[in-house]
Amino acid sequence: MTPHNASDDSRWSDLDRPPLNAAALRRALVREGGLYREVDVVQRTGSTNSDLAARAAAGKAGEGAVLVAEEQTAGKGRLDRRWTAPPRSGLFFSVLLRPVEVPVARWGWLPLLTGVAVAAGLARAAGVDTALKWPNDLLVTVGGEERKAGGILAERAGADGVVIGVGINVTLRADELPVPQAGSLVLAGATGTDRDPLLRAVLRSLEDWYGRWRRAGGDPALSGLQETYAAGCATLGRVVRAELPGDRALVGEAVAVDGDGRLVIATEAGVQEPVGAGDIVHLRPA
Repeated sequence: MTPHNASDDSRWSDLDRPPLNAAALRRALVREGGLYREVDVVQRTGSTNSDLAARAAAGKAGEGAVLVAEEQTAGKGRLDRRWTAPPRSGLFFSVLLRPVEVPVARWGWLPLLTGVAVAAGLARAAGVDTALKWPNDLLVTVGGEERKAGGILAERAGADGVVIGVGINVTLRADELPVPQAGSLVLAGATGTDRDPLLRAVLRSLEDWYGRWRRAGGDPALSGLQETYAAGCATLGRVVRAELPGDRALVGEAVAVDGDGRLVIATEAGVQEPVGAGDIVHLRPA
């Protein structure tokens, strides 16, 4: 944790961005029989995912450990992209999960499950509709346009763990956006931008969905996850370009998310091809 000093005052003086209350978050989230065991808030770090994975490797974090940062200086996205935002302008956190009773082949559903949980939590606490772009982007509508307001990154942590990282732009103003295609909850007209209730709502929703999925042995159909994800996925029904490993691209209509969490793309050649990894670009209809 970075100690506070006088030179930081200007960085922390934005009254629209009060700090998170770690003690209140623990009281609200840590309970007997619940998923969450510890909730830590640090002022500044490189990446909550890296930090939590290191704690897990050292035996210092168990399932349900939550690490939240007021500011990330080296936040990670998919494909080694960087995620940066002003201090206290968003929610940047990671959760350690150990779904030992679920076959590893089904762990690929965890980022999709997290997307469903985050969207549900934000709908309740922020009053904003969040759509899911396969596999792990959170979209909001700003001025009639789809904008990315958040992302999810799942990384293995040892043989039996997964660290789920979430970044959500909450109060970023237009002049603070890292790229023009980015958005935030406030720009999307959110009715609530207090990060404490937002984080509580998202983590409670994650606990609920993770419990359902785990009790179903990770079965995406039985747990209701596959159907719910499809209903909230903005990628389905769209013409997309999948930029695949090996400099290969695939263009077609995204028609389904299959039982393995892969995006099924129907090409003009009449072939339905499942895509398990790659960058998806939403194309405007011709």
